[in-house]
Amino acid sequence: MNYFLVKSEPFKYSWEQFNKDGRTFWDGVRNYQARNNLKEMKEGDLVLFYHSNEGKNVVGVAKVVREFYQDPTTDDTNWVVVDLSPVESLKHPVSLEQIKAEESLKDISLIRQGRLSVMQLKANEFDKILEMGS
Repeated sequence: MNYFLVKSEPFKYSWEQFNKDGRTFWDGVRNYQARNNLKEMKEGDLVLFYHSNEGKNVVGVAKVVREFYQDPTTDDTNWVVVDLSPVESLKHPVSLEQIKAEESLKDISLIRQGRLSVMQLKANEFDKILEMGS
């Protein structure tokens, strides 16, 4: 199993809307490193959902329900999407400040590469954020 974090600006696509939809394809990724991370996602992998810009919180857990395929919003074959479904909301959103303050999370991409929209996490990093949100 692999673990990831995806970012979305709540005014564009919120955790609440994702839960209403029940499933979505993760589109709009136009960064090669983020795209490569989408390509690494396998069905069943778990993904933290992070509200960026407003709130700056990890708010829930999703799972990959379809592996990468051509992004249907563009004809450019460089870009891909995956399908995600919500699993559960965190009892307590975990803020960027909390993550920065946690020594065991000091090397995650959310801190080191703040503009990256799709990033891989180690199992212990994923588990720590879940623990912080429970």
